[in-house]
Amino acid sequence: MIRSVSRSALLCPPYNYSRFIFSAAARHLFTPKQVLFRGTGGGRLNIRAMAASVSSSSGKANGEVQQEVKLLNGVYDNYGGVVVQMTESMDSKLFASLIKSSLSHWKQEGKKGVWIKLPIELVNLVEVAVKEGFWYHHAEPTYLMLVNWIHGGANTLPANASHRVGVGAFVMNEKREVLVVQEKSGRFRGTGIWKFPTGVVDQGEDICKAVVREVKEETSIDTEFVEVLSFRQSHQSFFGKSDLFFMCMMRPLSFDIQKQETEIEAAQWMLLEEYMAQPFVQKEGLLKHIIDICLAKLEGGGYSGFSLMPVTSTFSDQNNYLYYNAGDLKCSKI
Repeated sequence: MIRSVSRSALLCPPYNYSRFIFSAAARHLFTPKQVLFRGTGGGRLNIRAMAASVSSSSGKANGEVQQEVKLLNGVYDNYGGVVVQMTESMDSKLFASLIKSSLSHWKQEGKKGVWIKLPIELVNLVEVAVKEGFWYHHAEPTYLMLVNWIHGGANTLPANASHRVGVGAFVMNEKREVLVVQEKSGRFRGTGIWKFPTGVVDQGEDICKAVVREVKEETSIDTEFVEVLSFRQSHQSFFGKSDLFFMCMMRPLSFDIQKQETEIEAAQWMLLEEYMAQPFVQKEGLLKHIIDICLAKLEGGGYSGFSLMPVTSTFSDQNNYLYYNAGDLKCSKI
């Protein structure tokens, strides 16, 4: 874990952390053995693990005395920061010594943000880091991410993820019946209210695939994604986080319902008019607007939601989907 290098270190160009909105966008900073970024021209910049110790010298009357200062093994990111991934067990006193010398060295180099990724096995080092000015950025089941802003001026480090993403499914058969469920838990438990299947998008999951999965899990109905009809943003909805909810139109591919035993009290095909007649739906403005949008789509009123287009991007090696208004695009002269 400890390496020796010269005093000269790779200095990265100035950066602006505020360009990131979601922490998911900043995950490029946390690659285990290297940090991979794409340049604005489409090229790639690989910045591998840098020094873990530096040498310094001081003049003496009878010659020079060499001093080796031990540092934490860090990776210089593309934004003037340093990422440290702790993987080996370490005594807290040794860690305190290394973190002090590392921060001093990185400040001299003009570094700005310092990230320390601590696996759950190294929980004994958290207190030491906090005493040196680090704070919690985010946590996952297997690690805690700590961060420290060591540069003068305004802190421009990206915030933790600000939104949770949810999906809802509007599924209608040829009899003009919609797929609805009653839940065993949550705010609608025991109310007798019938609602559309809904759920939360998993990490790394596409919206179009998440809604297919949720319908299948809750009702055993196979569906095909058609388009995003609308989406809603709300705030302070889940542990202080904001929420994005995407209402999707789905095409049923099967029709025999088998409800999920753990979460769903009941599931059925219900006439759309019967669903709309529920007192809760009549009073809930959001649902009334969603129904109006669904009816406009069904009745050929010219409403077009957001269809799916697979795309590639220099910003990601993963497959991506672009959601766009296909109806207006076909009519466009552009």
